[in-house]
Amino acid sequence: MKKLLFIIVCIFALLIGVYPLIYFFVDDENTFLGSKSLDILHNQIWRIAFFAHIIFGGISLFIGWRQFGSKFRNKYIRIHRSIGKLYVVSVLISSVSAIYMGFYANGGVVSSAGFVCLGFIWLITTLIAVIQIRKGNVVKHQQFMIYSYACTFAAVTLRIWLPVLKSITHDPDNSYIIVAWLCWFPNLLVAYFINRNLRITD
Repeated sequence: MKKLLFIIVCIFALLIGVYPLIYFFVDDENTFLGSKSLDILHNQIWRIAFFAHIIFGGISLFIGWRQFGSKFRNKYIRIHRSIGKLYVVSVLISSVSAIYMGFYANGGVVSSAGFVCLGFIWLITTLIAVIQIRKGNVVKHQQFMIYSYACTFAAVTLRIWLPVLKSITHDPDNSYIIVAWLCWFPNLLVAYFINRNLRITD
């Protein structure tokens, strides 16, 4: 069962990880950008933050899952470290961009708060994970990286929850506000239970 769930996570991570490529082939009005006002779209800082967020967020999602296979990690420790460095840099860029973008989120203050909180938690858990491994605390490093990737995986869960809520409520605006929190908070709860088991088995 664990292997099946891991495979499902990997498939979603790979699929959504390459999702930002559509912005190079599809007109803006047919993407998320079509939901933004002209004032925001003409804000060059916002546009830079947006593309930095989706590109580096996509990279972190695409490569991050590979770090959690213990056999691979133990056998290819140098590759693990190289992927880890790329993941951390990608998260730092994407999370800071996400925090900035959060203040311009659709749905007003409630959804903005949700996405800004996600950005801060994503950034902080990743930095703590780096600090812990530098101190030699491998288990703590693993635990905070699990929290970090739970935040990264919000890119997937957002795209699952949003159409589900829209179909149930028939209210796209309020569905988006709910998803601003729902896309990441349950992920962190799952990470918490995974980490609790990791402490027990350590």
